[in-house]
Amino acid sequence: MAEHQLDPNTWIKKYSDYLFNYTIVRVDDREIAKDIVQETFFAGLRSMKNFKGEASERTWLISILKRKIIDHYRKINSNKGKAEVRMTYNSDSETEGDWLEERVADPYASNAENKIENNELGKAIHNCLDKLPEKQATIFRMKTIDGFDTETICNEFNITASNLWVIIHRARTAMATCMEKNWF
Repeated sequence: MAEHQLDPNTWIKKYSDYLFNYTIVRVDDREIAKDIVQETFFAGLRSMKNFKGEASERTWLISILKRKIIDHYRKINSNKGKAEVRMTYNSDSETEGDWLEERVADPYASNAENKIENNELGKAIHNCLDKLPEKQATIFRMKTIDGFDTETICNEFNITASNLWVIIHRARTAMATCMEKNWF
């Protein structure tokens, strides 16, 4: 028997802020984040018949959202690193009948470069996190990286939801400033 029910009429009011905040941390572009949240709601509507009620409505939407974020990165990365190969038929008398490759990109060059850049970015993020006050850093990690819900964090730190969002906002501002100085 299903414990949870879906009510799509309340999704935007109940979940749009949370889903947007979850997404913006991962894609860092407001318009793309809005689009992904919208796609999540549409996908939820299309797949309501698959909802078994075993998870909460919010958990179910978050699982859809995570797949949409992954799809977003797959889409933007699908064109990267593709080698373009053009073949021409060489018909001069010395090499009669040879096909020549004109251009082939090195598929390993961009991957190695991306790995180095990702490692450097990861180090910069961790360095900036280490510069935050301990409580602020812990709350920021729990909310934006580990995906804990607001109520859990508020209970653990004995703070209000408003206070939590002030802490998150200050952490994001400090992180953005730090990253601009140390990364960009």
